[in-house]
Amino acid sequence: MKARRIRHSFLSLIVVFGLFALATAQGQSRPLSEQSEISLITILPGDPVYTFAGHSAFRIQDPAQDLDRLYNYGTFNFGDPLFIPKFTYGYLRYHLSVTPYEPMLRFYKQQGRPVIEQRLNLTQSQRTAVYRFLQENARPENRYYQYDFFFDNCSTRLRDVLKDTLGPAVDFSGASPPNRSFRELLDPYVASRPLLDLGFDIGLGLPADRMATAQEAMFLPEHLMRGFEAATLGSGSDSRPLVAHTDTVQWISSYDGMAPVWDWPTWLSVGFLIGTLGWTARQAATQTLPNRWGDAILLVGVGFAGLTICYLWFISTYGVTDNNLNLLWAWPTHLIAGSLLLRRPSSHGLRLYLLATAGGAALFALGWPVWPQNLHTAVLPLTLAVGLRAGWWGLLLSRTSAGMLSSLHSSVLNESSA
Repeated sequence: MKARRIRHSFLSLIVVFGLFALATAQGQSRPLSEQSEISLITILPGDPVYTFAGHSAFRIQDPAQDLDRLYNYGTFNFGDPLFIPKFTYGYLRYHLSVTPYEPMLRFYKQQGRPVIEQRLNLTQSQRTAVYRFLQENARPENRYYQYDFFFDNCSTRLRDVLKDTLGPAVDFSGASPPNRSFRELLDPYVASRPLLDLGFDIGLGLPADRMATAQEAMFLPEHLMRGFEAATLGSGSDSRPLVAHTDTVQWISSYDGMAPVWDWPTWLSVGFLIGTLGWTARQAATQTLPNRWGDAILLVGVGFAGLTICYLWFISTYGVTDNNLNLLWAWPTHLIAGSLLLRRPSSHGLRLYLLATAGGAALFALGWPVWPQNLHTAVLPLTLAVGLRAGWWGLLLSRTSAGMLSSLHSSVLNESSA
């Protein structure tokens, strides 16, 4: 009886071990063959706004296994109803997706985007290591990561995959530093999108004006491509280029890349300043109290911009939106001032606030050449216009007699009751 129990336990142990070995074998990808290749695929910028900086992915092909896949760390769910709040807060869950290569190539062709392929000079064992890493990373429990546009995105992840799998065998130190800040690195990619350029310049703070290192610049796909071109494998006499061959897989004859366009936000701001000067001069000639609605809307609009800057600085998780000097001109308190201008224009505190706004705008304009943050040119005319209108209102309310102020306040009450 005892011998039977021992044999039964031994057979059970063999079965458990066999099942564990089978599960392990199934969970681990087969090694790539000698004919396999791994390439860095760079897709140049396209028309959709989310493609403004381009894209990067790994292509793994192995004819022996009928394998040709694209491993893409830039996948996100744009259909998420909370996508915009998550984006502004800085909680973006991107993930690694695996798709057949040819359909994706056709998709990029439909978008009118050129595709460049760099075949990597990896050994069979190195290719297998990268492939297994990506396969493991693509599992549902591993595929998601917290996206960071500058420091952890679809491009930087590919560089880090090689670092994690190849260790010191891969060397990216040969890449030349860009000698530009993060903000300046973005400028060529938003030159064709003036409104996006304005949004970046208003939303990003002083950290974006730090000079980026060569490896930090690889958050942009084209800089990653150059970094791979300059990288090496091995050391000493065994050193060899990381990239064995570069090929333009797909070119679009009509592609105009990132051709700059007319910077209409700046010229619109200049035109607004000129119009404001004329408007104020006309009111000065008549010496009458102007209509309050236009100035109230202007103050509220700038106040909302300041509130957004505060949100990005103090609430969102982004580090590059901290210490934003745009708060020197976009005061969130303008929201209150705009409301008071409509409801209680005779308020003594409002007069002082408007005069302080005018003084602040003048100081901001005088300090423009020395501010350490690279501010958008559209900001200066807008700030001067706000300061001009605030100063004009402050002077008018200071010089207006108590009787006129009382009459003005009464008219506001009548408008409210109506």
